[in-house]
Amino acid sequence: MSVQERRAYPSSVKQIVRDAAEKAVSKAKAASKKKRSSQSKGKPGRQKGSQNKNKAEVVLSAELLRIQALVKGLLQRIAGCLSLTYLVMDGHFGNNNALVMVRSCGLHLISKLRYDSGLYLPYAGSYSGHGPHRKYGDKLAYHSLPAQLLKTSTLVSTLQTDIYQMNLLHKSFCQTLNVVIIVKTNQSTGACARVCLFSSDLTLTHEQLIDYYSLRFQIEFNFRDAKQFWGLDDFMNVTSTTVNNAANLPLFMVNVSQLLLRTFRQTDEPDSSILDLKAFCRGIKYAQETLKLLPHKPDPVLLSDILKNVSRLGRIHPVQTQSVVP
Repeated sequence: MSVQERRAYPSSVKQIVRDAAEKAVSKAKAASKKKRSSQSKGKPGRQKGSQNKNKAEVVLSAELLRIQALVKGLLQRIAGCLSLTYLVMDGHFGNNNALVMVRSCGLHLISKLRYDSGLYLPYAGSYSGHGPHRKYGDKLAYHSLPAQLLKTSTLVSTLQTDIYQMNLLHKSFCQTLNVVIIVKTNQSTGACARVCLFSSDLTLTHEQLIDYYSLRFQIEFNFRDAKQFWGLDDFMNVTSTTVNNAANLPLFMVNVSQLLLRTFRQTDEPDSSILDLKAFCRGIKYAQETLKLLPHKPDPVLLSDILKNVSRLGRIHPVQTQSVVP
């Protein structure tokens, strides 16, 4: 993801076929979760005889292991050329296991928590003099967030947006989290909604954290372009090799087209799209093949005019400047 260009670039694609063991683990996990939710709550508090566990030592799922392998492979390929700092993942990976996996790759995680996650303020009191030092302070109350942690507040029509930022603790995570809470309130109806973003990098500002997470949506445009323009939606291959080729080629063309558009927009209409680029290249190809059928090659000036005029056929955006034929 390029923060300056506001664009995402596909880097690697891997075909996954889940085996029977992985499917069994997934089903068992879902059944266990359903069973816990149906059972009545037992005695509150910690169970007798339970011991502390190191939250940084986790067993990664098959899904996280695949992502870890892809990330490490990418970091090896771009070593010395690009320096990456953050890995942005959606709310499905807003958990301690994903954070440990990302930190093992030398990156910081940016993701999303549940809107009602149990977050705690760091304990700021004095040591009682006996027992372990207290780590967790008061539990964060979403209905009355501390005013001193408010970063910005805007009102558009009847919609008020408040943004809070703080370093908080979660009992399931192995480290302190940089949390940004976005609260939207409809002043006329009183309806309220919130989003909790977080990062393992405690130095990120709230503007950066929100901006980086918002840029994740640019990935959707890559899939849109690959399906709409480069055939990702049309292939009907079934074997492993052909499926791998059919999935990689459209995403590769997404990168190629963006590189060509960068130059194309400098010499042509700045708002040119992929359809304009395809129409231009198709027109040039048709004109060149047609000119081969002529007994004599036209005058260079006439040839240039023919190529320019034909390359404009089927364009979406009108040409304001003279196109340069590659």
